[in-house]
Amino acid sequence: MTMRKNSLTKRLATLLPGVFVLCGAQADEHKQTDATQIQVTQLAEGLANPWGMTFLPDGDMLITERAGDIRRYSFDNGLSKPLANVPEVDAVNQGGMLDVVLDPEFADNQTIYFCYAKAGDQGRSSAVSKATLKNNSLTNVETIFVAEPLVDNGFHFGCRLAFDRQQHLYVSLGDRNDYMDEAQNTDNHFGTVVRIHKDGSVPESNPFVDGDAPEIFTYGHRNVQGLTVHPQTGEIWAMEHGPRGGDEVNVLSKGNNYGWPVITYGIDYDGSVISDKTHQEGMEQPWVYWDPSIAPSGMAFYTGDAFKDWQGDLLVGSLKFTHLRRIDIKEGKPGEQHEYLRDNSARIRDVEVGPDGLIYLLTDAPDGKLLQLSPAK
Repeated sequence: MTMRKNSLTKRLATLLPGVFVLCGAQADEHKQTDATQIQVTQLAEGLANPWGMTFLPDGDMLITERAGDIRRYSFDNGLSKPLANVPEVDAVNQGGMLDVVLDPEFADNQTIYFCYAKAGDQGRSSAVSKATLKNNSLTNVETIFVAEPLVDNGFHFGCRLAFDRQQHLYVSLGDRNDYMDEAQNTDNHFGTVVRIHKDGSVPESNPFVDGDAPEIFTYGHRNVQGLTVHPQTGEIWAMEHGPRGGDEVNVLSKGNNYGWPVITYGIDYDGSVISDKTHQEGMEQPWVYWDPSIAPSGMAFYTGDAFKDWQGDLLVGSLKFTHLRRIDIKEGKPGEQHEYLRDNSARIRDVEVGPDGLIYLLTDAPDGKLLQLSPAK
């Protein structure tokens, strides 16, 4: 296959800093909401750049650490030692042990899935393995998917995971930074979201099943750092990092092209122009985008009872601006945005809603923390 590094040309920046845009129209400025509405409880600290988490049926949590470990958190006993028999990861720059999810039939098979940077002869790539969880150890570890090709850099791995209602596993894969143009090529896995069965095989209904990368479900993505299922519609929602400006939330549909880098609301970090287009026929518009970038990571729909006024809203973590963001959703469309916890100055890497209806956050730092949010008393 041919891989072309993008050659950038200069243009005048047409994007307006400080404007948050919803569905292509200028939105009202977001609000930093009174922090007294929320009580923050620190449950754990000392996590090495925690990245992903998921709840077990008994109420415990699994938490990944980018350096290469998976740990178990118990409300009674705190953090466990790293799980045994976790496969070796290639923790270079943004790579490492990233997301983790449970098999939809975990209660019967105790199977978990995790996405991580895996090394090979030609570099490294995003890989997905499955394993049986037994107490604080993994058994029956099996690699079911490796994104191709492997390249020798440590950026834009994607690696968020989600199961849909039909038990298909979705895996987000970044453009690996140096190969952005390849996000428009459906013969490799750069800049895609793939859909596979639980054993790694390809669903016959995939849109590019006869191509060189039959796992692809959607393409034209930059670096998807949030992936979740809408609780009512069952649709897959994805959230990706733009460059300087142009972070996006997209509702995924089979075979669709989400535009990167042909269309974008961002420019490159050095001010160079990536594209002078924000729209093109055959390419999807985001459900919401942000300029300036908030560096979003982790997303979840609020479905609990603890924050009754938040039912159905979208929760998003911000790395850059160190806050939790809530987007009101009215009749399927984005409304007002609210910020929480910005004064904590902690990069929010992941967001989960617990079975108790409370909200759980991971902070991205060498001494990362697990936080619990509850309504203020």
